[in-house]
Amino acid sequence: MKSSYNLRSIAAKVVGQVLDQGQSLSALLPVHQSEVSEKDRALLQELCFGVLRVLPQLEWCIQQLMAKPLTGKQRTLHYLIMVGIYQLCHTRIPPHAALAETVEGAVALKRPQLKGLINGVLRQFQRHQEELIQREANRSSHYQHPGWLLARIQHAYPDCWQSIIEANNQRPPMWLRVNRLHHTRENYLTLLAQEGIEAFTHPEHTDAIRLASPCAVDRLPGFAQGWVTVQDASAQSCVYWLAPQDGEQILDLCAAPGGKTTHILEAAPKSHVLAVDIDETRLSRVKENLLRLQMNAEVKQGDGRYPDLWCEGRSFDRILLDAPCSATGVIRRHPDIKWLRRDSDIDELVSLQKEILDAVWPHLKAGGTLVYATCSVLPQENNQQIAHFLSRHTDAALVDTGTKTNPGIQILPHNDGGDGFFYAKLVKNGD
Repeated sequence: MKSSYNLRSIAAKVVGQVLDQGQSLSALLPVHQSEVSEKDRALLQELCFGVLRVLPQLEWCIQQLMAKPLTGKQRTLHYLIMVGIYQLCHTRIPPHAALAETVEGAVALKRPQLKGLINGVLRQFQRHQEELIQREANRSSHYQHPGWLLARIQHAYPDCWQSIIEANNQRPPMWLRVNRLHHTRENYLTLLAQEGIEAFTHPEHTDAIRLASPCAVDRLPGFAQGWVTVQDASAQSCVYWLAPQDGEQILDLCAAPGGKTTHILEAAPKSHVLAVDIDETRLSRVKENLLRLQMNAEVKQGDGRYPDLWCEGRSFDRILLDAPCSATGVIRRHPDIKWLRRDSDIDELVSLQKEILDAVWPHLKAGGTLVYATCSVLPQENNQQIAHFLSRHTDAALVDTGTKTNPGIQILPHNDGGDGFFYAKLVKNGD
């Protein structure tokens, strides 16, 4: 870690790497957090996430304040101004501190000659802040979503699209999954209360706890010992629908980072789990999670479209397919999705999901269960995908999750609830 650094300049560089280079915020942030002190890591995350959450608002404000945008080698300074405006609008950082630190960011970015420009733009914003924000609120960009995605959500959910958009633009709640092999949820709530951590139960998911305010995992009782895992409430539904049993052969496909793998083993500790993911790097997270929870599973790198290359001719009692998707249900956790995803991606993802479903279905035993899950809210990836699958596979039956005309269960993101998720439970007919 550097002995001295400017946090605002680091945030500006991260935003630039996401928007100009198409890099993932969740991959970038830990790298850059290692450059700052522990006490500054949460603020760096807040600045990066926040700028990407309200990007159109910040862009519009800058357009009103500057005759010409900063481009080329000066583009990072454009993002630095965004970081400054975000602090003034959306944080409790004292304005004088936000201004001073942001202006100094120009020095850290080796553009000291632009300190005056950045100071002038931010002070001008301060003077006209109320008027600018009011004018911006009357524009369609106020929804803070790209037009194509807004149109898809409006078309799919004409009666409730605004609540979806609102939830996407909120800071996400922090959900925990209590490891039932160590504690009941009620016992763990008591442990949290003893640490002064306020928490609430979920009305449906028996292992789920929502914290009143997010906190560092090292404050959570027994986190290092595997007593609890950070996992969204909607994601915890996977194991409810899968209903794994001891002694069964279970495939967790597209398993990284391993939250669902470990949840399966908490529910059925004597099951035999094969966790497969195409991304070797992300598989290391699966192994880390298994190690922390002191669990065993077979972990393999493999492409879901070609199971014959990694499953060694095996058949499975249960398959959990957490399919590659648009991730439009978890935007509040990954605001960069709004700006990295493209409209054309959806058809490509639908095609990929179809390929994986058709490829893995033959490896499910007769009478076995396959749970198809996505963290998407788009019908093309969800109920329409399953409807097409059922029309192709006469040996597949939809069980407990929707109807033949509207298959699956769609969970929409909710401010105090879980993320957007879709589930369909399929059983293979036959002896």
